[in-house]
Amino acid sequence: MANGPKGRDAWESVMALVEAKVGQVVRVIGSRGGKMDARLLQVGVYPEDHIRVLRRAPLGGPLLVEVAGREIAVGRGVAARILVERL
Repeated sequence: MANGPKGRDAWESVMALVEAKVGQVVRVIGSRGGKMDARLLQVGVYPEDHIRVLRRAPLGGPLLVEVAGREIAVGRGVAARILVERL
């Protein structure tokens, strides 16, 4: 997952998934970590996919996100390693 945003200024819109606000839609551009790429593919998250943050569990719990019409709970540690771009 090495797709990046287009253009130099586009990197300003890059953040970790854990930073996205509830209701925000972002586009997956990659991950920080070798095994993360395989794990994301296993749960059906691919580069260029759009993710909507549905909920944040309190007290450091997981994020509930929607990807391709499916709801997936993503732990905050994992979400901190998924790179996304604001849309």
